[in-house]
Amino acid sequence: MSGNAEVEALLELINTATHDALSQYDKNVQDIPSLQSTDQRSLSTMSGNLPLKRAIRLLEGACGQLCATLAPPAHTVINRVQSYDAPCMRVAREMRVADALLDHPKGLHVSELAKVVNVEQGKLAHILRLLGTKHCFREVDTDVFANNRLSLVLLSSSSVSDLVSLHTTEMARGGSLFLETLSDKEYAFSYDPTKAPYMYAVRNEGIQGTYFDWMIAHNFGRAMIGVDQVMNFHTVLEHFPWMEAMTVCDVGSGVGAFSLPLVQMYPHVKVTLHDLPETLSQAKDIWSINNPEAIQDGRVDFAPLNFFEQVPATGQDVYYLRNIMHNWPDEQAKIILQKIQQAMQPHSRVLIREDLIDGGAYQHLNRTEGNPDNVLGVEIAPEPLLPNFGAGNARMYNQDLGMMVSLNAKERTLDESMKLAHAAGLRLEKVWDFAEASLLELRLA
Repeated sequence: MSGNAEVEALLELINTATHDALSQYDKNVQDIPSLQSTDQRSLSTMSGNLPLKRAIRLLEGACGQLCATLAPPAHTVINRVQSYDAPCMRVAREMRVADALLDHPKGLHVSELAKVVNVEQGKLAHILRLLGTKHCFREVDTDVFANNRLSLVLLSSSSVSDLVSLHTTEMARGGSLFLETLSDKEYAFSYDPTKAPYMYAVRNEGIQGTYFDWMIAHNFGRAMIGVDQVMNFHTVLEHFPWMEAMTVCDVGSGVGAFSLPLVQMYPHVKVTLHDLPETLSQAKDIWSINNPEAIQDGRVDFAPLNFFEQVPATGQDVYYLRNIMHNWPDEQAKIILQKIQQAMQPHSRVLIREDLIDGGAYQHLNRTEGNPDNVLGVEIAPEPLLPNFGAGNARMYNQDLGMMVSLNAKERTLDESMKLAHAAGLRLEKVWDFAEASLLELRLA
């Protein structure tokens, strides 16, 4: 395909994706919120709409590829590395700038705002001006700033702001030392979680163990709620046939962020929560407040489990793992699946809710040579897009590197997932593509 033809094809995809997104707002009788909106209810508008997510994935992928095609290469590369978005977001979040502007919908002059957040006014103005250029905060007049729809995400009451803090502090520290860890013989060839880039960054600060130990000590839970809000993991509740399941085993359940809404939406389902005792103690308190009927009716069991050492509840219809496998290198991940495999019966299936990543070249071969991925359910982007949607799926590739930074782990490709399943005596039967992430359905081999 010629350069001109590729540009025309990308423009057509942009037009199609935009109209697809508009149609979803119309179909759901929703006005498109203005970027200037400070109505906090607008933050959740259409957040769980799967067709909209797919349209946005296509739109972001096509726009990113179009700009990379038309712009001089040096322009694109320097724009990507000369970015201070994250450091400025960190300042705004940690100094609670959005909170300070809540009572000033028409804006507050930086001289007054600086007194409230205790940041020198000249520096604060430059920080907010950069963010405003990226549509986070709004400069309503010279040096007068106000909140907008994006800056509301940085409010201290938002769990997504905790996720912002995580990425702009701890994850950034580890990521900045990628090269050093790849050059250090002790770290470069190790997949031990104690040798992850983040642990390299804090090696002289007395922090022992793994990133998990840091998470336990730093109220990591709110940031994980933020992940749920961004990726809308509850999409699986609406798009998987739960009416076919009577028993669900939530492996590595946490407090039951998935199972709690599951039993509320599907009262016929009985769930077993498996996690460490201290986590399940918190879970019981949360369920006692949010769904005491499920406890009284015996529709939830709290069963302590070490998934490396113990076999989960036997004969369940579904074994569900959400954001578990990507925390572990292949050998440990295999052990988790082997323990589940020992508990399964012929009717059982394993559902793994995580990102599924693949490279553009690999997917392109499949797209042009009778793609077997379509049989499994993996969606391949239309040409001339990168088959993995390129920029439209950028966050999951960043997440992949995030797992490497924090735990020496990873998100997995389709091929890696199939090999891992096979090693545990399972087979990958289907992939449910939810745009933000995937649901891998495994059966006994």
